[in-house]
Amino acid sequence: MKKLFAILLTLAMVLSLAACGGNDSGNSGDSGDSGDSQQEPAATPADDGGSEGGADIRVAMITDYGDITDQSFNQTTYEASKAWCEANGVEFTYYKPAGDSTAERVAMVEKAADEDYNVIVMPGFAFGETITEVADVYPEISFIALDVSEGDVGGTVPSNVYCAVYKEELCGYMAGVAAVKLGYTHLGYLGGMAVPAVQRFGYGFIQGVDAAAGELGVDATIEYVYGNQFFGDPDITAYTDNWYQNLGVQAVFACGGGICTSAGEAAAKVPGTKVIGVDVDQSFTLDAAYGEGVTLTSAMKGLAATVNHMLDEVVAGNFANYGGKAEALGLVSGDDPSANYVLLPMDTTLWGDGFTQDDYKALVKDMFDGKITVSDDISAMPAVSNITVNDLGNIK
Repeated sequence: MKKLFAILLTLAMVLSLAACGGNDSGNSGDSGDSGDSQQEPAATPADDGGSEGGADIRVAMITDYGDITDQSFNQTTYEASKAWCEANGVEFTYYKPAGDSTAERVAMVEKAADEDYNVIVMPGFAFGETITEVADVYPEISFIALDVSEGDVGGTVPSNVYCAVYKEELCGYMAGVAAVKLGYTHLGYLGGMAVPAVQRFGYGFIQGVDAAAGELGVDATIEYVYGNQFFGDPDITAYTDNWYQNLGVQAVFACGGGICTSAGEAAAKVPGTKVIGVDVDQSFTLDAAYGEGVTLTSAMKGLAATVNHMLDEVVAGNFANYGGKAEALGLVSGDDPSANYVLLPMDTTLWGDGFTQDDYKALVKDMFDGKITVSDDISAMPAVSNITVNDLGNIK
């Protein structure tokens, strides 16, 4: 009996020491496990304790197949999540899967859960299968999925998941109108993979170019192709070299994350040619890399606005109002274009006499009021009346 009592006493002391040690998740640096986790230092709480409820949440962001320097989806989501957490005194980290597979993305969710992160932000449709595998396993975690549709998660959004998709056809349309009215009538569309979001961007672009060409009474042509990947490489650069140097293409809408690098490299070789960015205002990176003024405009999604809004709602205890839903975010204001979830950048678009900021505001208002409608149908390319579209399939 005395021996049993000694064993129990020793066990109690061990457990007591473990409890005093706190929950050390190792966030002081890299985890050292194959480089799949990139830890941020814990945010320092504000003097006033941050937002109400902020101490109760810990936010993690997981990259898809890219990283936080992709000049697009991952980078914007990372920067928005990190900035919000710093401003609100909330601990933040991010994880990069070791490879591009559902199993490796699931592993990062498991790691975040093990380290007590209870809000996970996921950018990109590639997380669809991941969500179907982890949502029920971790009901205590609130998942914020950007650009993940209801179909991506099997038709039913779990109650602890909020999915935001965007009406890409609307900002694609805006970019098409802007390009033609600014004098660019031989255009290229370089899509990444032919997934719904990329198709909506492209089909909206076609509709905008067709409408503007008809309004101005000019001929316009779009060379339309998919790279079948979301990054640039020498083959895709060579393809766009031919567009700019031999076919006389004046501006290319590069819609597929890092694939814009190939369009930028090609445009840098032909003075006066342009690139149209996607997802975020890519002028800051494209102009720095390939020459000032190479970016005509960018067809943007309100990724940061979505992150900020949803984290505010989580802190306020309102996530239940969003969980289980997939929302298509688009125009919410006809008077303030910057308030919308699909838009062009006001400060860096190369406005001209043919298309001014006031012209853009009038276009957005007409779209918001329903005077201009843009189809989101991606079952077939849009019918056109005023332009030629050369459908070139896939480069690879």
